[in-house]
Amino acid sequence: MDEFSGKVAVVTGGGSGIGEACATLLAERGAKVLVADVQAEAARRVADGIGDAARPHTVDVTDPAACEAMVRE
Repeated sequence: MDEFSGKVAVVTGGGSGIGEACATLLAERGAKVLVADVQAEAARRVADGIGDAARPHTVDVTDPAACEAMVRE
């Protein structure tokens, strides 16, 4: 399925659980995914598992400046 082809998704909490499942499904459906998590290794593991359609990003979503930097990426 390519219903999200040409789209970019930012998935916070993407390093595990529901966030991981959402990031994986979005990539399967054609989106490029920024896997964002406060735990760098978790984000990297999920992004690596997804492949070329994903990139990891370490972020603390309670920090507004960090969220702005994440969106710029």
